[in-house]
Amino acid sequence: MKKRIEYNIHGKKISREYTYVPFRYIFAALVTLLEILAIIGIVVALCYYVPYFYLAAFCTQVMCIISIVASDDNPDYKVPWLLIVMLLPIAGFMLYFLFYSRTLNKKYVRRLDEIKNRPYTQGAEFVFESLKAENIEAGNQAEMLCKIGDTHVYNEGEITYYPSGEELFSAMLEDINKAEKFIFMEYFIIEQGKFWDPILEVLKDKAAKGVDVRVVYDDIGCMFTLPGNYFKSLQKMGIKATPFSRLKGAADGEFNNRSHRKITVVDGRIGYTGGVNIADEYINEIVRFGHWKDVGMRLTGDAVRELTRLFLIDYGVNVKKDEPWQEDFFPKAEVQAGEGYVIPFGDGPKPLYARRVGKSVICNLIAGAKRYAYITTPYLILDDEMCQTLETAALRGVSVRLILPHIPDKKLVFEASKSFYKRLIEAGVEIYEYEPGFIHAKTYLIDGEYAMVGTINLDHRSLVHHFENGVWMYRCRCIADVERDFCETLTKCIAVDKAALRTNIFKRALRSVIRIFATML
Repeated sequence: MKKRIEYNIHGKKISREYTYVPFRYIFAALVTLLEILAIIGIVVALCYYVPYFYLAAFCTQVMCIISIVASDDNPDYKVPWLLIVMLLPIAGFMLYFLFYSRTLNKKYVRRLDEIKNRPYTQGAEFVFESLKAENIEAGNQAEMLCKIGDTHVYNEGEITYYPSGEELFSAMLEDINKAEKFIFMEYFIIEQGKFWDPILEVLKDKAAKGVDVRVVYDDIGCMFTLPGNYFKSLQKMGIKATPFSRLKGAADGEFNNRSHRKITVVDGRIGYTGGVNIADEYINEIVRFGHWKDVGMRLTGDAVRELTRLFLIDYGVNVKKDEPWQEDFFPKAEVQAGEGYVIPFGDGPKPLYARRVGKSVICNLIAGAKRYAYITTPYLILDDEMCQTLETAALRGVSVRLILPHIPDKKLVFEASKSFYKRLIEAGVEIYEYEPGFIHAKTYLIDGEYAMVGTINLDHRSLVHHFENGVWMYRCRCIADVERDFCETLTKCIAVDKAALRTNIFKRALRSVIRIFATML
């Protein structure tokens, strides 16, 4: 959250902007810290004052180690936890009990299940059969995605790809101005400024005219960008607003499972998604890390129903009293169906999603590549399985190209990303850095036939912890635009070669340590 303060120094007015964290978040963090210290302190005291209690603590530590080793979790996630449990007596296994599990609590899951199982107008079965008849491999990919992502395949409507946040902003503002029935918006970050303020004016006006306006923003994502109770201010304007997973202060993993989704739905007929949050750096109104390169897309047609459903699930589970879904939320498309196929989908933590949807989609796309796989991502924190998928594709002759930022937004994460460069380059993967600044786009392009655009980064947090969303496409017309944008972006990049990987021993040591705990970043 930013606050501008004016000073009068020697008769001259000076204005400065400061960033601060609202007190509610500080209080929640302090409560969480005190809970952790109290729990660990009680166990330490018992070990010291109660005879033989330390033996019980030692046995517990051993059982935790066995439990971690025997679990089905990814080895890249197990290793740091084994170190924590073994190197930190008592505190290690207490932290394990508090934070190791990444699943949602049962009460939350029950409510999610109730909401997500509500009936809604779905995709037609003949579309899936048509896809399978056209290309069995594409049909198999679609079938896998629909099963694990609880979604459906649709004929392509009108899909517009935006190679910049600026272009997406203009189109979105124009569309919400035309809303007649409802406007739904969900974003990881919303920040007051030149992007959000004109949108807010439209939302207030539409709400006053009886349009159903709802806004969901992530509570931690907006910690530094919005007042602590901003949703109450929006509610006073007639906007139905709620923070996603409001931070209360508890010694558990509540801070982990955030909504990283970016969704706007207008009247159930137009949907927006992509990497763009509602903040001024995404449209380059302010410069923080050089030029901010991002992308987005506009969907029309029946596929918008899946974005509507994802929003309604997230909204419903975060408000005290949810409203029944209306039939008008899922209208039949007026747009003529195109030749391609599209699957909007969501992803999130277990047990809401039994499998890693985003990771499965990405691995499937890369494994099926015959000629090339082009990827843009701001972060590169991979487990061994994902690394091998990229390496194997390159080793069998597929041109695998990754574009990452040259100017990072998080330096430690950037160093973690660089720790993977050597391994990938030696396998034949080409890595490029976007020289003008920071690339936040998340695009996956395969052979000019498949593409996936959405919110999913190639990092552990996106692939495991966060609620995400993406759009899988096959032979859609906009795939050519995705490829054109990738090739144009590539001309502004620096190729990373083996010579560029040389660094001093201190940086190598830093990257090694960060690499161990990368899955916790």
